[in-house]
Amino acid sequence: MAASLLRVGAGVGRNNLGLHQHQRRCISSSALTVERTVDTSRFETRPPKEELKFGTTMSDHMLMIEWNAETKWGAPRIVPHQNLSISPAASCLHYGMKAYKSLDNEESLRLFRPDCNMERLSDSMNRLNMPGMDFDRGELVECIKELVQTDKDWIPSGEGYSLYLRPTVIATHEFLGLSPPNKLLLYVITSPVGPYYPTGFKPIRLTADSHFVRAWPGGTGNSKVGGNYAPTMKPQAIASKSGYSQVLWLFGPDDSITEVGAMNVFFLLQNADTGRTELVTPPLTRGDILPGVTRRSILELASSWGEFDVVERFPTMPEIRDAAKENRLFEAFGAGTAAVVTPISAIQYKGEDIEIPATGKVTQRIWDEITGIQYGKIEGPEGWSIKL
Repeated sequence: MAASLLRVGAGVGRNNLGLHQHQRRCISSSALTVERTVDTSRFETRPPKEELKFGTTMSDHMLMIEWNAETKWGAPRIVPHQNLSISPAASCLHYGMKAYKSLDNEESLRLFRPDCNMERLSDSMNRLNMPGMDFDRGELVECIKELVQTDKDWIPSGEGYSLYLRPTVIATHEFLGLSPPNKLLLYVITSPVGPYYPTGFKPIRLTADSHFVRAWPGGTGNSKVGGNYAPTMKPQAIASKSGYSQVLWLFGPDDSITEVGAMNVFFLLQNADTGRTELVTPPLTRGDILPGVTRRSILELASSWGEFDVVERFPTMPEIRDAAKENRLFEAFGAGTAAVVTPISAIQYKGEDIEIPATGKVTQRIWDEITGIQYGKIEGPEGWSIKL
């Protein structure tokens, strides 16, 4: 593919030893180069925004940063979207964040809480004992901003549309054994996506009647790693055949609730002991819950309202069943980057379908406020919506 090359960043032309050593150890946006494609066929043949299917359309460029044990982090490069070339013996082969156009000004681009996404990427690398986990998060965000600017024409206009960003780190160590890698590749690809609910909310029905377990204390359930997701494909297929959208994952003899599909889960209910209304989600203390950015945002927003208790504890399925029977279960929803929130209308448990009102007012309010912040309609807390 033909391309043109340019270098961006204030550090161009500086070649002193101190700067050189700094760039060897850290990700440096001042060393970023941009290789723009001159092949316009991908852009010209992109599907209309109404026909976009999640994760199938790729934009023109990607960000790549290599790491190895000798020189540490290399210079960041934005290059034309391309296949990766790695050894078939590479010790990896594995499993987001979005960019938005402001609704009132299409030239205004925004990222939603990129600092939290970088924190999770670093923590996930740490859990896998990957070197380079202590990268400069702010510098990587600057590189991603430039990637979004480079592919800004790929961002569809309108509410519900965005450019999905997928940062990934893989080990490229050519070694069939099991050991920490001495080479890594960090890359970020982008994909224009349409509304998750093009015709309005679609509440989902879940099954908790699965003998499979998604995660457990001491495992990797609190990290964004491929090993958490591939084993869920079979249980998901079984659930679908039975007429359910997702699996509600349980753990332990008390059937404590952990997550739904690949999302965090929330319940709005009246506590049987206190009589108070609570928004409940499982805590991060056990190490089997993913610290989702949307989860974190919901907890902070709902706490700021001061209208009900916001509680992190492990609800159990017997508790949810009893709350539903006693009309104390008001709402339930999943939460994640792609959907923001997904209303839950039923949960199968021990052969019985527990019906849940959907879509509830709190679910709708969370959707309205978070998407409003993402698209610049609402002035959110400081640092949440980052203008490019």
